[in-house]
Formats: sequence, structure tokens, C-alpha cells
Amino acid sequence: MTVLETPRVSTGTPPRDGSAPSRPRGRRLNAGYFFVAGYTVLLLAFGVFPTAYSFYLAFTNDRGQFTGLNQFTKVAKDYRFLPAFEHMLVYLVLWLVVLVVLVVLVAVVLRGRIRPGTSALLRFLYYIPGALAGVASVLVWLFMLDPDVSPVSWLLEAMGMHSFAAVLAPGHLPVILMLIAFWTGAGGWMVVMYGALNNIPDEVLEAARMDGAGPWRTVWHIQIPMIRQWIVYMAIMAFATGTQLFVEPQLLQTASLGRVSPTWSPNQLAFVFAFQQGDFNGAAAISVFLLSLGLIAAGLLVARSNLFSLDDK
Repeated sequence: MTVLETPRVSTGTPPRDGSAPSRPRGRRLNAGYFFVAGYTVLLLAFGVFPTAYSFYLAFTNDRGQFTGLNQFTKVAKDYRFLPAFEHMLVYLVLWLVVLVVLVVLVAVVLRGRIRPGTSALLRFLYYIPGALAGVASVLVWLFMLDPDVSPVSWLLEAMGMHSFAAVLAPGHLPVILMLIAFWTGAGGWMVVMYGALNNIPDEVLEAARMDGAGPWRTVWHIQIPMIRQWIVYMAIMAFATGTQLFVEPQLLQTASLGRVSPTWSPNQLAFVFAFQQGDFNGAAAISVFLLSLGLIAAGLLVARSNLFSLDDK
């Protein structure tokens, strides 16, 4: 009689030799490399290479000969250089103070004092102006600032500004540009700060209430310190955006029929150097000045705020 043997079925997992990754993991890695490659190409093409070329132009003349700091000395001695940087610094101070204070204040109010449904609607409404391009935003504000057609002409006239020329007086430009920047950029940061406040554990806020902390004491001693890194990040990004000021004053200069200086901001001055005077080396030197200013400011903020410190160390 023949005995048939039943083959054994192994239920264990066969050992892997580890010589090759699994196919799903390999696909994920390839997809990751694909997305990173696209960003890397754009970063190199429109970030790293133009920056490196700007440094090359800033330290050479139009014949490609190394000139040291001559280009920087030349533009720094230009009579338009200091006024342009003074205008930008005044604008930056106004912009950063108003942005940080009002964005954090509105985010705190949305987080704690308004019903969730209303809060979501307001966050959406705040974000809408940020969807407009810079040119469109300036055109809206040109309409708002012209006393002849503005819906708030009564307010402009009450402030002694009865004509468009009076509104665009040189002393008013930092405030006008700050209002345009806040209207277009603050909404997105309000959403970011609201999200940062939502990451604070409810147990922490409840413990503060049990210890007798009132609403504003909780905000000042609990919430703001816990989102400090987000506030610093917002300040750095807003500073970087502010140093790139060009479109808004350029359009205001055109609309004012020459009342606003064509070199009001450093970027406008660099534009004049490059495309009106044909001095691309001087324009590159101004760009390097701006880049250095931004890096120094960002470095100071990061160093004093421990922006990249780990929460659990």
C-alpha cells in the first residue's frame, strides 16, 4: 500500500537577504526623488544661480575684471542710496510692529472669544485679500485713496487730504504701503497663528484657569510664549518680504504722475541702475546689500529666540 505524504506548508515569513529594497518602498523613494528634483531644479535655476551671478557682478566691472568693493562704494555714495534705505527701514518698522501685534491679537480673539462657525467664516474672509496679486491690490488701494472716487472720501477729507496728490505726499507713503502689505499679507498669517494656538494642549489652558489666571494673563504668560517660535518665523518672513518692496511703490509712482520718487525703495533704485543707466554691476551691489541686511536680521532673530531649538530637549 502506498502512503501519500501531505506536503508541509510553511506559515513563517521567508527570510530576506536584504540585498534589495521591497518594490513598494522603492516606488515611494522614486516618487520622493521625483518631487524633490523638481523643486531642486527650480531652486537652482531661480535662486542659487542668480544669487551667485549677482555676487559675481557685484565684485567685478562691466569687463568682468575683479574690482573688490568698488561697486559697493559707488552705489553707497550715490545721493539716492541712503534715502531709499531710510524709506525701506521706516516701512519695515511700521509693517513688522503692526503685523505682529494685530495678527497675534486677532488670532487670540478668534481662538477664544468667537464661536467656531463664526471663527471659520472670519478666517476665510481674512484670507481673501491675500489671493489677489500685488498689482491688483495696489489698484484697489488707488481707488480707495483717491478722494474723488473713494467710498471713504469723507475720512480722507477729515484728515486734511482733499486731493490724490495730498494723499500720496512723501510722508504718507510708508503708512500707505504698510496698509497695502497688511491687507494682502496679514490674513494668511492669521490662519497660521490660529493653527499654532490650536496646538496648545487644552490641559495647559485649563491648568492656568484653575490657578486663577484670567484671559489676558493666560494670553500673555501661556499662549504667546508657547507660539513664540511661530511669531519669530512670521517676523523673519515678513522682513524678507518687506526688503523686496518694488511693485507697490512703482505703481504708486506711475499713478502719481511723478510725485513719488522712482527710486523710493532700494529695489527701485536697483531697477534704475540696471535698466535705465545700464549699470548691472551697481544693481547687483544693491541686491547684495539687501541680501546681507536680511541675513543679518534673520540671524539675530534666530539666535535670540532659539527658533530651531527642540521642544523636548
